[in-house]
Amino acid sequence: MTGEPLIFAPVTGRRLAYQVSGTGRWCTGRYRFADRVRVEAVPCPDRAPAEAGGQCAACAGRDDFRFAHRFHAGGHVPDALAAYMAQPHWLYLATFADGTTKIGTAADPRKRSRLDEQGALIATYLARSADGRAVRFLEDALTRRLGLTQTVRAAAKLAALAGLRDLAPARSAHQQHLGRATEALNALNVTATPKAWAPPGEGDLLRTPDAERALYPHDPRSGEHGLTVLSCLGSQVLAILDGDGDGDGDGDGDGKQLSYLLDLGTLKGRHIVLGAQYSSPPAAVQSALF
Repeated sequence: MTGEPLIFAPVTGRRLAYQVSGTGRWCTGRYRFADRVRVEAVPCPDRAPAEAGGQCAACAGRDDFRFAHRFHAGGHVPDALAAYMAQPHWLYLATFADGTTKIGTAADPRKRSRLDEQGALIATYLARSADGRAVRFLEDALTRRLGLTQTVRAAAKLAALAGLRDLAPARSAHQQHLGRATEALNALNVTATPKAWAPPGEGDLLRTPDAERALYPHDPRSGEHGLTVLSCLGSQVLAILDGDGDGDGDGDGDGKQLSYLLDLGTLKGRHIVLGAQYSSPPAAVQSALF
């Protein structure tokens, strides 16, 4: 973070080479409301070390969005947050590669991007609510009635993608939960309007079952790394390493290149230096099939 506007850089189909500087984590800034319907990220002006939640105390105290998740439970609500929550929100189901399914919510302007960043295999918008308070009551109600989770750990998402051999179990799980969720909404006198999420094409390769992939064997939070990103699903990426021509671990020189899974989200709050000269250490691993 430099105090300059935050930049979104494309990584799919490109080489990503970097070195991690130091071992600490630094404040990732805060969110503020740009207007009644949009939230924008603001860099930490002090570039301070991170404390709880990846923020410094000053940024955490000024974060307009910190009350959002308990908005429907009462208590203090800033005017800007109240205005943001007054807009329509969506209730959704998202299913990951191992069939784990979560229930979640998204504000109308974030309807698409919220699901794109989840790293899900399949997702469905269940219903549109009048505002953020109503949709959070529905989220809690379906959590209680159906035993659905509201969070899935990034490490679990990554491990599930590494073991993805068949799409059928995840599809079956999603349809089962979708049917139960629709029934639960009807019982609450809420009309379900299920509509399938259209995933971004950047994740197509990751959503394709493949035995020739493995978890990245190095810690992306330290040292230097060089890889070419083939596919991206949320913060999880599929990549190949420089010069890894026989990466399948069998030593037969067949030239078949093994791809690796890693979560770039682990770099949150880290200082990194970009440079074409950086590369990953050698990796001799077998595919996730073994």
